Amino acid sequence: MRTHRPGRPRRGEDARRPGSLLSVHSLAGQVFLLQLAVVMLLVAAALVALVVQARRDVMADARHRTLTAAQTFANSPGIVAALNSAHPTAGLQPHAEAARKAAGVDAVIVYGLNGITLTHSDPHQIGKRVIGPYASAATGKPFTSTFKGSLGLSVISAVPVRGPDGKVVAIVSVPVTVETVQHRVDRQLPVILGGAAAALVVAAGGSGLVSRRLRRQTHGLGATEMTRMYEHHDAVLHAVREGVLIVGGDSRLLLANDEARRLLDLPADSEGRRITDLGLEEDLAGLLASDRPATDEVYLAADRLLAVSKRLTAPHGPVGSVVTLRDTTELRALSGRAEVARERLQSLYDAGLRIGTTLDVKRTAEELAEVAVTRFADIVTVDLLDPVLRGEESSGTTAGITELRRTAVSGPDADPLHHVRDLIRFVPAHPVSTAMAEGRPVMVRDLSASRGWQAQQPERARRILDHGIHSLLVVPLRARGVVLGVVDFWRAKDSPPFEDEDVSFAEELAARAAVCIDNARRYTREHVMAVTLQHSLLPRALPELSVLDVAYRYLPAQAGVGGDWFDVIPLSGTRVALVVGDVVGHGLHAAATMGRLRTAVHNFASLDMPVEELLGRLDELVAQIDAEEVAGAEDGQAMISGATCQYAVYDPITGKLAIATAGHPGPAVVRPDGTVDFPQLPVSPPLGLGAGLPVETVELTVPEESRLVLYTDGLIEDRTRDLDAGLETLRDALTGPGRTPEATCAAVMEAMLSDHPRDDIALLVARTCRLGPDEVAEWDVPRDPAAVAPVRTACAGRLTEWGLEQVAFTAELILSELITNAIRYAAEPIAVRLLRRVPKNNSAAGTLIIEVSDGSSTSPRLRRAKVTDEGGRGLFLVARFAERWGTRYTPTGKVIWAEQSLHRAATPEAEDLGEVLLGQWDDTAV
Repeated sequence: MRTHRPGRPRRGEDARRPGSLLSVHSLAGQVFLLQLAVVMLLVAAALVALVVQARRDVMADARHRTLTAAQTFANSPGIVAALNSAHPTAGLQPHAEAARKAAGVDAVIVYGLNGITLTHSDPHQIGKRVIGPYASAATGKPFTSTFKGSLGLSVISAVPVRGPDGKVVAIVSVPVTVETVQHRVDRQLPVILGGAAAALVVAAGGSGLVSRRLRRQTHGLGATEMTRMYEHHDAVLHAVREGVLIVGGDSRLLLANDEARRLLDLPADSEGRRITDLGLEEDLAGLLASDRPATDEVYLAADRLLAVSKRLTAPHGPVGSVVTLRDTTELRALSGRAEVARERLQSLYDAGLRIGTTLDVKRTAEELAEVAVTRFADIVTVDLLDPVLRGEESSGTTAGITELRRTAVSGPDADPLHHVRDLIRFVPAHPVSTAMAEGRPVMVRDLSASRGWQAQQPERARRILDHGIHSLLVVPLRARGVVLGVVDFWRAKDSPPFEDEDVSFAEELAARAAVCIDNARRYTREHVMAVTLQHSLLPRALPELSVLDVAYRYLPAQAGVGGDWFDVIPLSGTRVALVVGDVVGHGLHAAATMGRLRTAVHNFASLDMPVEELLGRLDELVAQIDAEEVAGAEDGQAMISGATCQYAVYDPITGKLAIATAGHPGPAVVRPDGTVDFPQLPVSPPLGLGAGLPVETVELTVPEESRLVLYTDGLIEDRTRDLDAGLETLRDALTGPGRTPEATCAAVMEAMLSDHPRDDIALLVARTCRLGPDEVAEWDVPRDPAAVAPVRTACAGRLTEWGLEQVAFTAELILSELITNAIRYAAEPIAVRLLRRVPKNNSAAGTLIIEVSDGSSTSPRLRRAKVTDEGGRGLFLVARFAERWGTRYTPTGKVIWAEQSLHRAATPEAEDLGEVLLGQWDDTAV
């Protein structure tokens, strides 16, 4: 049953009483009357000020308008001429009337210096002498004044009229009567009065609304009744031994009694601030700021456990809540265990977020150590098996494992312990050995009493104990049934020793970390395999060349190995092939595909294929690889090998560069003066997409000492720049004469390399050289057997000039066989060319190249002649005494070439030659 408190009207009672708002007995009525009186005074004062200001503004406007009109008329063209005419009034009066109407003034009056009126709005005043203060105007000074004239009390402005000589010849006076001014003020009064009335109504209405709101808030009580109620409320609120809080709907603290301030340690200015700004525990602040009721829920506030009850005030009152707090000290022990459990759960949650952020074994071990420090242990160390660190599989058996590598250490005062990268050999009785052998956690509450632990290294054990480290918990790191290592938790100084309840938490933490370490190990293994495969497929070293000075750079992407490659391949006739290519993607598949393509390029280049034919064959190979992938793929998961390639062949004799590209960025040519060109090449589709289309080749003439720059797209394309910006940056890095290829590579990488390259980068720089006239000798040979001897003699003479007498006999033998074959079986034109190639760093290891070209496309074959054959042994002799020989095709025929090493060359004795020839017959047949 609800009761009614005396002195407080029942709900709705004040609404039924007429005139309750104006009752001087209630606080709301007193406030309303006071506000109404203040508003009326303010409106009246504002009304008077507006009227005075309006009259002042109208008078100021009249002065300004009369003076402006007088000056305008006095300076108007033709007024001086009218004044000097025989009838000034006839000439000026129409203009004066027009000016009066246009300016909105009462008259435009012109006086002569004798005071006679020449123009006036009243025609009866024309010709009369004016009386007024116009002396200042007659002296040349305009003025504005208020005085009573022929039109009555007026605001008058007088301005002199000057003749051509600057003397005053007349006076123009423009009046506006005060009556006219007053009419203008009167027209503004209704607006001003209406505004004042509206302001009074609005202010009165606002005061009424404020008073009505105040009457509702005070329930119609008077000041005395409210004072008495507040005194009772304050006495009861602060006398109870429970904390009381009143929180508003916007989560602001409206009221707190003394007990609540003591329990929550609230600051003095807490009332009016948000709950979340009072420094309370996060979970308690969340409850107080929410709209959720609570009954005897336990929360921690500093060192107190509080039982919190919360009730919402709506709908019986304004939106908010009333909270009561009771100190429950007897629940501290239970709360302590609950808090430990909560912290452990939070630690496991944080461990799941912080451990395994990278696929690096060492970093994952460090994250495990960092997560457990301070929350669970003072110092944490992680020891792993060496095979795990290398990404290798660990053996399933852990018995007998005594060596672990210290991988991570976290925590202060860890100096006495083994450092990172130390290899630790544990004795069988050590807790780590026991944990590894049995695959279970080992806890040592008191290290000073552990004989097995101290037997490891007694001196180090003593230093550890002296440092305050007193308790140890060893947990094996196990994943997929294999032990990877151990994690050691250490407690020191004031921390309590480990207990049985700590073991389950440590096992759970170690289990989560072990999975992450194993994932990182498996990634490391795959990464090492991919890197090893890639490095094995890339060039180990560049060949020694006398016609090109070559330098290179190769940088794998941070995401993993890719399929970029480069090559420098010596060809016949001192020519050199330069290759760069890029297989799309990363990983083992890209590296393996790169190796297949590189091997194919080597094989095709060894056949002396033209540039366009080599890329065409390579396109067919990639298409075949893709077809095999699609045919052998399961569930349609085929890995298509997209690839690009650029192949160039440089001829140091002619200086020609034949180059073609299949979907690859074009090269850069740095001329001897340091200027950079990007030749425009016809771009063919990437490899595997050509569909049998021919590849176009461009032939460039490259000056000597130029630098050829070939690269992959990872050098010029990046997330921070587009292709055009990359090419411009590359141009700036290459510009400049006199650089070596090595210096050029360094400058380009410094300018182009980003901090985190997403793709592999391959860069190849080659500086060109030419073979001089003293290194090349050529002869045309007629198709006549008698021409063999003269050519052979000429070649022998040139070899003598070059100082190669030791190889002359063999060279003549090879040359005779090749020329004879060309004359007998080939077509004209027939030519002979000798090339002497000497490496820059080793003149004794040069090569003599003999080339015989003809107009036939038929290639000779090496075969073993039968006993009854009279011929067929020439190529056998060539192959026997030449280090290498072969055939390459040209647009006009073919070239058969043979190389002799100047370092290994020796003139064959007659006996040796005889043995070679006799070896062609079978002894039985003979």
